[in-house]
Amino acid sequence: MRTFTLAGHDVRRVGFGAMQLPGPGVMGPPRDRDQALAVLRRAVEAGVNHIDTSQYYGPDVSNELIHAALHPYADDLALVSKVGARRDDKGGWQVWDEPDELRQGIEDNLRSLEVDQLAAVNLRLMESAEPDQKFADQLGAMIQAKEDGLIAGVGLSTISEAHLRYALEQTEVACVQNSYNVLDRSSQPVLDLCLERGIAFVPYFPLGSAFHQVNPVLTHAEVLAAAERLDRTPAQVVLAWTLSVAPNVLVIPGTSSLDHLEENLAVADLELDQETKTALDSLV
Repeated sequence: MRTFTLAGHDVRRVGFGAMQLPGPGVMGPPRDRDQALAVLRRAVEAGVNHIDTSQYYGPDVSNELIHAALHPYADDLALVSKVGARRDDKGGWQVWDEPDELRQGIEDNLRSLEVDQLAAVNLRLMESAEPDQKFADQLGAMIQAKEDGLIAGVGLSTISEAHLRYALEQTEVACVQNSYNVLDRSSQPVLDLCLERGIAFVPYFPLGSAFHQVNPVLTHAEVLAAAERLDRTPAQVVLAWTLSVAPNVLVIPGTSSLDHLEENLAVADLELDQETKTALDSLV
């Protein structure tokens, strides 16, 4: 399967994540604005119709770049954002997830991207370990935004299976973003439930966390051996494996480099042989 449905949009399974477009630490303007704009335009030109962003990337930077590069947007482009946090003036992450703050975050995204509706917005949980009254209130704000036409679909991020089951009792869920990769499959129960219910699962950190000095995923011996055997980069091998896990998995690799963009897009045509698939499956 080359596509999957996300909030009524038939999106290609290889999308684009805008987190790497701002400057270092996801703060400030890009090192090369012209190249950042070129990357966005090339992604859409190559068929990408799912872009993941957030107002707090920059802050404000990734949305401004998307607007400058792509507005007016193609009819089939699914713009997905997230709310629940914000940045301080030093780049620190702050919880910003009260119902009125979530609503303001959604409206800020609509304003900066200059759209009337987003395909989906993910409620990024920062504190709630299990469903509680706060989560119920947050979910209520997301449902209200959908009923008011601001978003086509409710998304959830960094959730447990219990969160997802509770949410599904209240509303349809368009997508889930949880950490998931070849070495970290703690969200497998969430992915399995998403597959059962036809929900798009969009893993973050599919290549491993960017906050490690040495990336344990891209430097793993099995990944390196597979990359050499297939004459591909370790990142391409890992992304191809991620797509192979289930048909509802969408990847959104981000980059500010045209060369890396082309490498990322090429994984749509990379099918792992059974030896490689078995070796990577067995890493957990």
